[in-house]
Amino acid sequence: MKVLIIGGTRFFGIHTVNALLAAGHQVTLATRGRTPDSFGNRVSRLTLERTDPESMKRALAGLHFDVVIDKIAYCSKDIKHALDVLNCNRYIYMSSTAVYDPKHVNTKEEDFDPLTRELIWCERGDFPYAEVKRQAECALWQVYGDRSFVSVRYPFVVGEDDYTKRLLFYVEHTLRSIPMYIDNPDRQMGFLSSKEAGDFMAFLVDSDYTGAINGCSVGTVSLREILAYVEQACGIKAILSDAGDPAPYNGEVAYSINTERAETIGYTFRPLGDWLYGLIDYYIEVTRHG
Repeated sequence: MKVLIIGGTRFFGIHTVNALLAAGHQVTLATRGRTPDSFGNRVSRLTLERTDPESMKRALAGLHFDVVIDKIAYCSKDIKHALDVLNCNRYIYMSSTAVYDPKHVNTKEEDFDPLTRELIWCERGDFPYAEVKRQAECALWQVYGDRSFVSVRYPFVVGEDDYTKRLLFYVEHTLRSIPMYIDNPDRQMGFLSSKEAGDFMAFLVDSDYTGAINGCSVGTVSLREILAYVEQACGIKAILSDAGDPAPYNGEVAYSINTERAETIGYTFRPLGDWLYGLIDYYIEVTRHG
């Protein structure tokens, strides 16, 4: 199939492209052209500015794709700028579990209904991240509900290639004996590996599923458990202090993400413990030798 990815040149977008190419799809990347990639002539490329509707029109007019994966739509106007010009059979939107208000233990897709929330045509900076992502879904459901689409909701995605370095923060601060302020050390949270985040997006290309769908590794972990692992592995005690550097996951509630819907269409996510501690080992080595 002909697949367009808006974004796709970093983090789990790279894993999505690799999985699509391995499956034999024809991939086109639509980006600003500022981030180099290693795909060579295996992909086609379009240059556009995602937030500029005229740029979107110029780049996409007259083109047809079987599936479009939109990794970088944040707000309702981003959805409008895309779907007003895209000619595609299916649209896969990269949403977030941040749309749940709030997340909780066993969070299911039906816990956020975009049809019951007032749609506001907004820009990315008009509201906090969680609300602009909700508004993007409101636009998708309320205005473009006649289109075939998928809204993929992920929690924190982490990996060796994680440019946010949020999980790395906890490892670095522990090994370097830097005080950190953590407001939620015992709350259980969900994560997803960047490799599996990319693979699931590629899986959805070959699926006929429509609607919202969660993605998350099976199981949860607390930051205290993560710190205990680092402390035992390195023989160093983490320094927790109200005066320390504010930690990236502060403000997160205790939650887990239900992925039964993904299982019903044939995708089973890996247990969290199968990969998380290997990633932490990698972060320890990076910190020691960085």
